Amino acid sequence: MSDIDPDLRIYAVLAIIPSGVVVTYGQVAELAGLPQAARLVGRTLRHLPEGSTLPWHRVINAAGKISLPPDSDSGKRQVACLQEEGLVVQGNRISLAKYQWRP
Repeated sequence: MSDIDPDLRIYAVLAIIPSGVVVTYGQVAELAGLPQAARLVGRTLRHLPEGSTLPWHRVINAAGKISLPPDSDSGKRQVACLQEEGLVVQGNRISLAKYQWRP
């Protein structure tokens, strides 16, 4: 898989994350075969193609927090999407112990 574009590898991982769970940026990187590339995952998510239906909202940081500013439109949208999937969001935090996907 190393000859496949890193963005496409990240997209492939995003596409298989089930509803109702979250993953960390680092976890996406590992699953995409890009160890130590959590920041690349963040940059890739910021630049998803227009109209993408990939579940970007299921990706949070390793501390169990939403990385987007809580008062931003994107931050509010991420919280709303996660809550629609049944996750409990307290402040800007999601319990990794309860909701982290472990494939």
